[in-house]
Amino acid sequence: MNKITVYDNQGKKAGTVELNFSALDSLATTAYAVSVRGLLQGWRQGTVSHQTRGQVSLTNRKPWKQKGTGRARAGSARSPIWRGGGVIFGPSPRTRKIGIARKQRRLAMHSAVQSMLENNKLYCLDVALEGDKPSTKNARKVLEPLGFGAKKLTVFLPYHDTQTYLSLRNMPNVHIMFYDQPNAFDLTNGQAWVFFKKDLNLFNEMVGAWK
Repeated sequence: MNKITVYDNQGKKAGTVELNFSALDSLATTAYAVSVRGLLQGWRQGTVSHQTRGQVSLTNRKPWKQKGTGRARAGSARSPIWRGGGVIFGPSPRTRKIGIARKQRRLAMHSAVQSMLENNKLYCLDVALEGDKPSTKNARKVLEPLGFGAKKLTVFLPYHDTQTYLSLRNMPNVHIMFYDQPNAFDLTNGQAWVFFKKDLNLFNEMVGAWK
């Protein structure tokens, strides 16, 4: 289970590599759900707001006298029942945060790796992009033989691999993730994972930290 098949630039099997990974007895679905919920809450801007009757830019003068006009009494144009008046119980800026334990975060990502392994959705490529300049065309040639098609891919790269990053970033179905920035949401948002054999040590180091 810890062995991953390596594919060449023709999409053919070219050996296997060993992962630094120990399987769990069962997938931690609860830890994953809490981790993703915490991430989504933390990413919310929380800037939605409104103006109360004390903040709207209208005069606070009494529109007309209290009695004798035949109209309903009114005290201010800022009243919430008037057009352009203040808002009652509207939303206010706030920060939403759900605390997630470090062990729980690691458990969620550990489960994500195990799920990909069990479903054979983890691919190791022993290829190098042609040319000295970034090329989306060359990057597509590397991925097409594996039959990914329109599948959503999560491709792991080291932050210094600029050429590969620039070649892949314009592909709409590819999400690039650097080895120092994984999170539970992005890890499971793709239908398959792809990493390069030259980065095997980095991948093992990343996965090994989630034990």
